[in-house]
Amino acid sequence: MIELFGTPEALHRYAALSRSASEAGIEVSPVDGEALAVLADTVQPQGIVALCHQTDVPLPDALARGPKLVAALAEIRDPGNAGTVLRTADAAGAGAVVFAGDAVDPYNGKCVRSTAGSLFHVDVVRAPDPVAVVREARAGGLTVLAATGYGDADLDALADEGALAVRTMWIFGSEAHGLSEAVLEAADLRVKVPMHGRAESLNLAAAAAVCLYASARALRDFKE
Repeated sequence: MIELFGTPEALHRYAALSRSASEAGIEVSPVDGEALAVLADTVQPQGIVALCHQTDVPLPDALARGPKLVAALAEIRDPGNAGTVLRTADAAGAGAVVFAGDAVDPYNGKCVRSTAGSLFHVDVVRAPDPVAVVREARAGGLTVLAATGYGDADLDALADEGALAVRTMWIFGSEAHGLSEAVLEAADLRVKVPMHGRAESLNLAAAAAVCLYASARALRDFKE
């Protein structure tokens, strides 16, 4: 944190936070409601805003930590979806989330709010080339599973066969365009979530949750 802004009422309400900031040498600046409204990007701000450093982690550093599960978002531009996937990845035990290609800024206000704090729990990686991300992940010992409705492999079948009990990166594309053919070709497997009803597809965040939790269960007792 670089600086903390808040209305007098909010600084009193969150006294422990403002006190901790002051003790850490962080400037705490009281502002009125009008100034706070300019600083915030919500209709009804909670009265307190922090200016923070962005904490991107280079992909090699994130992979060097040996995560068992990683989520990658390729060209996903919807901040709500992206933030929800990051939150789900954190809940499933992922060690890193990669924003690849022309993806939404993970520090976009809506994206940050959608993570519900999980942004601070996982390594956040930004990388310009989704294909390079896949190749680097595979070189780092991860099996890369590309989520697609046209996959050759069935998620349920992989789970039943025990094939998910490996260090894994799941890569997800946008709802509108999916993953590029280059990314699909670079991945180890193209995996589809089986549809048992009459729905044509799942929302991106829902599909990611199904995939990540299938891996999380398989990896629960995984030992290298």
